[in-house]
Amino acid sequence: MSGVIAKPIARPVTPLGILTKKLEAAVKEINQRPDLPAELVNNINQAWCLAAGLDPYLEECTTQESAALAALAQKTATEAWGEHFTEGTTVRPLEQEMLSGHIEGQILKMFVRMTKAKKVLEIGMFTGYSALAMAEALPADGLLVACEVDPYAAEVAQAAFERSPDGAKIRVELGSALETLHKLAESGESFDLVFIDADKREYTAYFYILLNTNLLAPDGFICVDNTLLQGEVYLPAQERTVNGEAIAQFNRTVALDPRVEQVLLPLRDGLTIIRRVHP
Repeated sequence: MSGVIAKPIARPVTPLGILTKKLEAAVKEINQRPDLPAELVNNINQAWCLAAGLDPYLEECTTQESAALAALAQKTATEAWGEHFTEGTTVRPLEQEMLSGHIEGQILKMFVRMTKAKKVLEIGMFTGYSALAMAEALPADGLLVACEVDPYAAEVAQAAFERSPDGAKIRVELGSALETLHKLAESGESFDLVFIDADKREYTAYFYILLNTNLLAPDGFICVDNTLLQGEVYLPAQERTVNGEAIAQFNRTVALDPRVEQVLLPLRDGLTIIRRVHP
């Protein structure tokens, strides 16, 4: 037997990924059915090609990730997350699919450059991929504060930060994100850009804390991940999980709040960009 560890196959966790998987199954079935109309078979095959080709093409046309980010992505992909939780190494179930990944990492990195942010707050760090991507775009005197509740995930992230020339810009706050946010607000911290990717059931609470305190700078932006939640937010309500319903309620809350304007981008599992509107 070879000593090479195979990279686990990531399950589809985005609307496009799930759609592609279902179309692939349909293609396999219809291609074995000679009784079906040729036009129908051709249409379904084309639909699958359109869906399956999009993500790889985005990867091809986007600036490649740094060596440090690539190494961190590989480390995250090969960790035995299920075993870690069973053994009590992690305090919550974790999986490789929680990683932001190449395209989203580059977008967040671009946002930091576009907004000229000097202070960034990340709510939900996991193994630190998005934190490191944003830190790479921060100026030398920039700071990124990353909140993470799981000590083992934070340990993996910190090891990666120490191997990167930009890792020193990152300060990890271990513990409950809500408690950390209150602590940061009480100490007078303020951030130009905030990225939310933590407990979906607490998204609305994070949003209110940011707007009701000075944590979000007057001209700051909030980026929120997973706001399409595998398509559950626009599927019938009875098909939603607890997290799906939480995100659907969060999206409604943001849309109805007159203090902000926002746009929901169909990037991976949904990325919402929020800007505070000045009175």
